[in-house]
Amino acid sequence: MRSDSIKKGIEKAPHRSLLRALGYIDQELERPMIGVVNSFNEIVPGHIHLNEITAAVKAGVRIAGGTPVEFPAIAVCDGIAMNHSGMKYSLASRELIADSIEVMAEAHQFDGLVMVASCDKVVPGMLMAAARVNIPSIIISGGPMMAGRLHGENISLSTVFEGAGKVRAGKMTEDELYDIEDSACPGCGSCSGMFTANSMNCLTEVMGMALPGNGTIPAVAAARRRLAKLSGIRAVELVREGLLPLDIMSIKAFENGLTMDMALGCSSNTVLHLPAIAYEAGITLDLEMINKVSAKTPNLCKLSPMGNHYMQDLDEAGGIPAVMEELAKKNLIHLDLKTVSGKSVGSIIAGKRIMRQDVIRSVDNPYSSSGGIAILKGNLAPDGAVVKKAGVEPEMLVHSGPARVFDSEEQAVEALIARKINKGDVVVIRYEGPKGGPGMREMLTPTATVMGLGMDKEVALITDGRFSGATRGASIGHVSPEAAEGGPIAAVREGDIIDINIPENSISIRISDQDMENRLKEWQRPEPRVTKGYLVRYSMLVSSASAGAILKKE
Repeated sequence: MRSDSIKKGIEKAPHRSLLRALGYIDQELERPMIGVVNSFNEIVPGHIHLNEITAAVKAGVRIAGGTPVEFPAIAVCDGIAMNHSGMKYSLASRELIADSIEVMAEAHQFDGLVMVASCDKVVPGMLMAAARVNIPSIIISGGPMMAGRLHGENISLSTVFEGAGKVRAGKMTEDELYDIEDSACPGCGSCSGMFTANSMNCLTEVMGMALPGNGTIPAVAAARRRLAKLSGIRAVELVREGLLPLDIMSIKAFENGLTMDMALGCSSNTVLHLPAIAYEAGITLDLEMINKVSAKTPNLCKLSPMGNHYMQDLDEAGGIPAVMEELAKKNLIHLDLKTVSGKSVGSIIAGKRIMRQDVIRSVDNPYSSSGGIAILKGNLAPDGAVVKKAGVEPEMLVHSGPARVFDSEEQAVEALIARKINKGDVVVIRYEGPKGGPGMREMLTPTATVMGLGMDKEVALITDGRFSGATRGASIGHVSPEAAEGGPIAAVREGDIIDINIPENSISIRISDQDMENRLKEWQRPEPRVTKGYLVRYSMLVSSASAGAILKKE
């Protein structure tokens, strides 16, 4: 066993002495040592219950004859970090999570890992660590939050953000907003729509790094605790079987992940996370591949914020296996791949069927014949930009309008609130990318304000930052290269006409190549917004969003 390097032999007597100081007995030291990464804290609703999930994991490890060793990981709540300087740290926390797990796993030579996660950056950070360390590993999430209920209807966190916009527009009273605020998030779990957290938990299941049910079983369900125990059991078995993350996370597994991403209508943030995980696995996942997968994959689900269904509905409808089995009818899923369950993808989904056709459509009756995410390119985004096209109103799939240029999220929100944005405008928010932000803030407030003002069929938003998984509308993010690197978005001027054609995957500005070149020659890099701490180091090392905003090796 790997852990023998801290337990076996005369020269390891000091090591064993320290382990005995922790209360371990000989029988425990003879067993596989399984690191259990617990991202519990008391500020993130998706993580508040993870001590309970972790306890179930540890019980499973012991049932299987292993010794669980718990250690922590940080987690940021994107909703609480939204629309202030704290959001600069959200994406950047992904690298800290991966690094800290690597440190703990290598320093203490664990035989295997169970990673207990829930929310946005934590899940991809853990998958990055699993690929990097490459010891037997399994992910178990805390599960999705139940939808809130108000006046007989389901609501979620995005309802609150959009409600704030409606109050500003005079379409809702503050008392009505309070009722929504009080009801939208009823308890523990990752926010109840197909936002980034639930997108990543579903894709982790699809890619074979979590047991069936990981993406959809509600946080409050006893089935979630049972799944945690089974995950602990499988962690020990994975060590004995010698099944490693890189045996599972192959290029075909990522293709399955991308296919399900398109079918489910997942968050646009998956376009940041999947390439970053692939990078750690030694696999190149470029934006062209994403468009190719999208072109052939039907969109079968419209969960909140795109529709009126929630994660609990997807679970009731048959969950991820039912969607995969439906896609397999068109030969869109690789069936022969290994998973942490010990079963192949094909054997897991065989015979699964859709239990609610209103939640999961058949491949013969999709919402659209192509996937929920599109990569746009053009002279405004030579390296690409991302839009969640499943959430774009038909009227906005093709749009041209004058640029309204803002050098920060705050400036754009101020203009929106003051009703200074007009029908047809294209709101450009720049210097919010990985380097320029720094940290590539997630911006739900401007998009939700547009929705609340009722301008979602009239106004587009473009940014070198990113938008929340709860975003809907013509919101185009990840424009690369970013403004802080002298990308074309830095050259946009007030009133320039911007052309967006989502069906043709294009985004451009109506100026000549010579004018663009002249403008960029005049461009001067702005002073950095952050001058101390982690974000300074992050901004120096982080890559473009088109490469997954990874930290460069050099």
